[in-house]
Amino acid sequence: MVNLSLFEPPERPLARQLKHLAAHGVYFGTSSWKYEGWLGQVYTPERYYTRGRFSQKRFEAECLAEYAETFPIVCGDFSFYQFPTREYWSRLLGSAQENLLFAFKVPEMITVRQWPSHPRYGDRGGQDNDTYLNADLLEREFLEPLRPYTNRVAVLIFEFGTFSRSQYDSLAAFTSDLKKFLDALPPGFRCAVEIRNRGFLDEPYFDVLAERNIAHVFNSWTRMPELKDQVAIPQAFTADFIVSRALLRPGRSYEEAVQKFKPYQSIQEPNPSAREGLRSLMDRALSQRQLAFLFVNNRLEGNAPGTIEAVVEGT
Repeated sequence: MVNLSLFEPPERPLARQLKHLAAHGVYFGTSSWKYEGWLGQVYTPERYYTRGRFSQKRFEAECLAEYAETFPIVCGDFSFYQFPTREYWSRLLGSAQENLLFAFKVPEMITVRQWPSHPRYGDRGGQDNDTYLNADLLEREFLEPLRPYTNRVAVLIFEFGTFSRSQYDSLAAFTSDLKKFLDALPPGFRCAVEIRNRGFLDEPYFDVLAERNIAHVFNSWTRMPELKDQVAIPQAFTADFIVSRALLRPGRSYEEAVQKFKPYQSIQEPNPSAREGLRSLMDRALSQRQLAFLFVNNRLEGNAPGTIEAVVEGT
């Protein structure tokens, strides 16, 4: 009898480390997954050959299955820009092993109060969003189609961009709207809130989340405090689980990071502060036996898998 295991690639050391952490409730993953820069690191190029040549189409359609051989969870940023159809959910969640968990960003139709003046938004740019914090729309177009897969969904993330003073002139005004919206949400999913106004990191905001067991997303981003500084705020731990998104070095724009790091083949700029913050969250979750969902973006250091490997190895 032929031993088929002889023809299977050996398990990567990072995969073993992440599997061990996941068994103890700490899940590390990346923001999205379709990066050709990870070929030879996370992905095996030969798996995506068609007629002897690399096929980008095959790679994008099939690489999630190989991603799941290393990582136990992934954050789907794509859902921020659309309400995925039932067919899309079925195809996506059927394309990887059933033990792969997902985090999804809730569509911007729910979390954007005023459309940015950006070419992508066309005539809507600068206009108020009439579906902002519409819980009925969220339930009908997003939650209900996703509900058959609740066992695969680790957390839903409500990302709020930076609000101007004209949109919210005080933290109290924001928390008032947020409280009403969160109270209207149906049960069934873990939820987390990500804010990008550093002045909102105060007790009224944390209290709204804590009263509802909703996690504050510890985020490293352009105009937010360092990740380790957010972790140092006791009130920021608002739920019985932890969520973090290490996105950008504070002070750097998304566009600058893309130009600097693309195509994300290797770490180009280590960020000891962000690594310290992620490691603190990991250690806290392990010591208190809490679930933790910790995501890293390529734009933080240049290569998300490498950053995760450095964090778990303590380097």
